[in-house]
Formats: sequence, C-alpha cells, structure tokens
Amino acid sequence: MTTQTTFPGAGALRETGKLCQLGIDVVRGSFRRPFQLREFIQQSWFIVSVTVLPTALVSIPFGAVIALQLGSLTRQIGAQSFTGAASVLAIIQQASPIVTALLIAGAGGSAICADIGSRKIREEIDAMEVLGVSPIQRLVVPRVLATMLVAVLLNGMVSVVGVLGGYFFNVIMQDGTPGAYLASFSALAQLPDLWISELKALIFGFIAGIVAAYRGLNPAGGPKGVGDAVNQAVVITFLLLFFVNFVLTTIYLQVVPAKGS
Repeated sequence: MTTQTTFPGAGALRETGKLCQLGIDVVRGSFRRPFQLREFIQQSWFIVSVTVLPTALVSIPFGAVIALQLGSLTRQIGAQSFTGAASVLAIIQQASPIVTALLIAGAGGSAICADIGSRKIREEIDAMEVLGVSPIQRLVVPRVLATMLVAVLLNGMVSVVGVLGGYFFNVIMQDGTPGAYLASFSALAQLPDLWISELKALIFGFIAGIVAAYRGLNPAGGPKGVGDAVNQAVVITFLLLFFVNFVLTTIYLQVVPAKGS
C-alpha cells in the first residue's frame, strides 16, 4: 500500500495550472468557428451597462487627486510647468487601466462568475457537455472577449475624463496656467504611453474574464458556493491585476526610453 504525499502549496499550484489551461483554451476557442457573435454583443452591452457610469464617476476624483497632489509637489520644487505632463502620464499609464480593470472585475466579472456558477449548479454545463456543446466555446469565449473589448473602450473614456478633471482642478483650484498645462504634454508625454495603457486594459480585461469564468465553472456547490466563488474571483483578480501591472510597467520603462533621454 502506497501513500501519496503532497507538498505545501500543491493545491494552489494545481488551481493555477487549471486557470492557465482555461486561458489557453479560450485563446484557441477565439479562432474557432462558429463564433458566438450574438452572445458576444449581448455580453458586451451588459458589461457596458453595469460599468460605464461607475467608471466615469470614479475617474473624476482619480484625476482630481492626482492633479492636486502633483500640483502641490511641483510647486514645492519649482516645476509648475511640468504639472500637466506629469498628471497626464500618471493618469494614462497607471490610473486609467487600473480603474477600468477594477470596475470591470468588480461589476462585470462578478456578474459573469455568478451567471456561469448558477448554470453549473443547475447542471446546465454538464448537459451542454453531454450534448457535445463546448461550454468554453459557447459561454466563456464571448464573455472574455466582451470584457477585453469593454476594458479597452472604458480605458479611453477614463483617460479623457481623468485628464479633463485634472486640468480643471489644476487650473481652477490651484491657479495653474492653462497654456503651460497643455504645452507640457509634448515635453514628457509620447505616443507609446497611450499604447501601453490600452495594452494594459486589454490584458486586464482578459484576466478579469478568465478568473471570473474559472471560478464560475468551479463553485464549491450550492448557492453559497456560487457566492463564495464570486468573492474569490474579485479578490484573485485584484491581486493578479496589481502584479501584472507591476510587471508590464517595469518592462515598458526598460524597453521604451523616456522622452528626451
């Protein structure tokens, strides 16, 4: 008789492997036919409906806080002319994709997890597999692609709203110069800053959709298990987002030289 020993963390490693496998299956399924266009459009519209207003409302104070803090700092060191560029870089590179991803995960991702989880405990997923229908192709792929699309679009909206909010608070509340605020854009900002922001939003949307779908496909059982899966999906997504953001930012700063350097 043999006994099987498991090392500490084996369960977490196993779950990580399954999550990565689901991500690979979704990427493969995105290029297979038939593509669930109607489901994709419905899910995109649903995610937009639950995230666009909270995202717009959150982006305003984010831009204001960044502008006020940087405006105060640049005034102390005598670099008021760079307030605009610093605010825009902070909003576009960091705040915008993070805000978008958090709301996508919190609102859209939790809804996706709850929907798939309820289907799982009602054995709809098992019925689809018996009928030869791939639940990943039918349910997961359109939802993940929808989160990616909406994340990219919302990221653009957050960037615009955040920059306008920062401009308003810097010029109106801190007596900044509008011309200097706008002219400083060309001093430090460059086009790759926008590309990395959109790339972050795309990757963050993918992560949010994959984690939500994975937890929905693997609930503990019963309605309570679905609720726990939703909470776990949101927490796991938040942790992954901050880690991936750190990695992407580090790579970007090493690969793309700062303007003027």
